[in-house]
Amino acid sequence: MVNTTNGHKPRTQAAHRSRRWFMNKALLAGGVSAVAVMGGYAAATAGAEETSAADATASATPSGSPSGPPAGGGFGQTIAYDDFVGVTTDGTVVDDLYAIHSTGVSTTPVIRAAKAFLDSLTDDQKSATLFDVDADQWLDWTNVDSNDRDGVALRDLTETQYALGMKLLKASLSARGLTQANSIRKLNQFLGEYSGDTSKALNEDAYWFTLMGTPSATDAWGFQFEGHHLVINYFVLGDQVVMTPTFMGSEPTKITYDGTDYHLFREETAAGLKLLRSLDETQLAAALSGDEKSGTNLIAGAGQDNATIPYAGVKGSALNHRQQQLLLDLVEVYVGYQDEGHARVRMREIEKHLDDTYFYWIGEYEDDSAFYYRVHSPVVLIEYDAESPLAYHEDEESGSASASASASASASPSPGAGGPGGPQGTPTQQHIHTIIRTPNGNDYGVDLLKLHLETDH
Repeated sequence: MVNTTNGHKPRTQAAHRSRRWFMNKALLAGGVSAVAVMGGYAAATAGAEETSAADATASATPSGSPSGPPAGGGFGQTIAYDDFVGVTTDGTVVDDLYAIHSTGVSTTPVIRAAKAFLDSLTDDQKSATLFDVDADQWLDWTNVDSNDRDGVALRDLTETQYALGMKLLKASLSARGLTQANSIRKLNQFLGEYSGDTSKALNEDAYWFTLMGTPSATDAWGFQFEGHHLVINYFVLGDQVVMTPTFMGSEPTKITYDGTDYHLFREETAAGLKLLRSLDETQLAAALSGDEKSGTNLIAGAGQDNATIPYAGVKGSALNHRQQQLLLDLVEVYVGYQDEGHARVRMREIEKHLDDTYFYWIGEYEDDSAFYYRVHSPVVLIEYDAESPLAYHEDEESGSASASASASASASPSPGAGGPGGPQGTPTQQHIHTIIRTPNGNDYGVDLLKLHLETDH
């Protein structure tokens, strides 16, 4: 499809995709030294997070599986939209899971907010921000701190444009989801102050909007909001919404900053522990991997849109009614970050496959343990991963650190509370990554768009 709004973008996207792929290969081959030219925290973070991919593969492999899940802690090879298949268990897409239908939940608020934001942009900003609805841009995202992104950044918006961008997020997310997103951005600002440099990607306004298609009540469209530790993909078709992949993370997760107490991912942590602790001996044996928790175990992150991840863990059909409800409660924590009406629609879709939903765990399960878990069914994939520290290290005596007191701290992975930084370090709940996906072809609403083009055009 030709982008009539911004015809040069397909070549730009291809070059960008190639550039990211080259950097990813360098990261996997050479670690931090391979990207030293990036400088500072960006180099340290990228090297530490992405060279962990091979370790994550080994650690997340289900016991006895002939071939485990792929690497995918952060970077993988970004593919073209036309090559998208989606996350599958064996490379084969399960058909007829998704359908175009009326949800009864209005998308008018998000359509109006997107139109208002788009109308506020200058011609140059629109040229950088608008893409086709089936653009490669959907898949070209990363959770690492990088300024190598398309679109328009919050920091480059006028006060009016900024407010309209925030209204778009508010219309798309629940109140809890908006608070979570803003808190992640705020702690990204903290990390910049902690490392001594907020001028690049470590600040609360280093987040980019791109719009795919034109906001419409009938035609397919969507937007992407992307930055360090926060990536939201939001696809709209009529009154249907797909808000995956959505990546949320933070380092640190629990701290007092600017007089506000932050404790991110408390609900995700507690809900996972509550479900695991409800399991009997037989169920627990099925759920636990038996592997030791590594510095990073996330496998379905950026660049893993066609990942093959076999089911592992205890199956929903093996749970009693109370345990199944705890499983749904856990899923709802993640699904509940989107607006309430569409979150209910999504939960009904997930509940239909509850018996075929698997719960998998790596690590210990004390309140303060660093662990990994995965929820996986034909229609949802959720990962939670407490990872090793990269730039933030708690004071071993006080268990806290202030930005002002720590501004001169090294931005590279270094020993500290929680052990050394990087993939070989000791994981901690002060560095958490999460992701939610829609397997079998409907991340980014791809399957719905295909059905729409087949039936309505």
